[in-house]
Amino acid sequence: MSENARQEVVTQKPRMAICYDFDKTLSPDDMQSFTLIPSLGMRPEDFWPESNQLAKDNLMDNNLAWMYQLVVKSKALRKSLSRSYFNQIGGKVPLYNGVGTWFERVNQYGEENGIEVQHYIISSGLKEIIEGNSIARYFSRIYASSYLYSADGVAEWPAQAVNYTNKTQFIFRIAKGIFEEYDEKVNDSMPDANLYIPYENIVYIGDSATDIPCMRLVKSKGGYSIGVFDPEKNKREKVYQLLNDGRINFYAPADYSEDSELFKYIKLVIDQVSISERIKAEQYPLKNQANEYGLYKNMQTMADLMKSAIPQEEHQKLQQELDNMQHQIEAVSYTHLTLPTT
Repeated sequence: MSENARQEVVTQKPRMAICYDFDKTLSPDDMQSFTLIPSLGMRPEDFWPESNQLAKDNLMDNNLAWMYQLVVKSKALRKSLSRSYFNQIGGKVPLYNGVGTWFERVNQYGEENGIEVQHYIISSGLKEIIEGNSIARYFSRIYASSYLYSADGVAEWPAQAVNYTNKTQFIFRIAKGIFEEYDEKVNDSMPDANLYIPYENIVYIGDSATDIPCMRLVKSKGGYSIGVFDPEKNKREKVYQLLNDGRINFYAPADYSEDSELFKYIKLVIDQVSISERIKAEQYPLKNQANEYGLYKNMQTMADLMKSAIPQEEHQKLQQELDNMQHQIEAVSYTHLTLPTT
């Protein structure tokens, strides 16, 4: 590896990903319940049981059932479900306290600690609604259920249905940097050294049992999972169970303000990631130098074995090259490659 390549690898700012569920994690309720379902002449408390029964009767995925129900209800009312309509609804979805300023605060703290923080949505809700919300601009990717639209721009069929089990694929996509939903290379093996974001630098924030697969995956890979609960209802049974079952590292009210417990925990994780990455930066040149020495030793062994099989002049030339290689390995100073310890 060239000197410039070493410099680039070691000095590149480390990345960290924070992945969020949306409903009841960033927002107090299901996004469809605020405006969308009432606009179709139904109450959420009637719509969801009907949708769940449809799924049960037809052995459907629950997400496919509610997406189908929305289309059926809208057609019955001669109401078009367009992308722009979903976006408009998204702009009206309320958020928990502090969410609006959360991302810039987190990014700034990451920057101060030498970490590039990226934010991702992994939600069973509707992507088009999330895209219409004011916080959509902060996300590197929004992974959520979405519709296929007709030439007239009307929702016709689910293009993507995200449920609690297939949510985990997006953790792998984020870690590997294989972002497109259709790209099957996400299933290919990838060495840890080649990951876009190391698993231990990933945080998942969710609110319920539907987040367990992602919570468990992230935590088992060395990352951090956080359970949140509605600060007004203050019902903690779910997060207590998640912690007791080893699904999460922390739990906190869904309060994203500057003085909140959640912000304190995220800063602690960023601190940990920063320290871990600085340790890696110190270890990298040491490992590289040791690997180069291992290569030299193997080549020296081969040269010794070849001594009687090649002309003396050629062997002396080879030995001189190996001696030069050894001197270069021992003479290289890597101190200028390490990251600052501020």
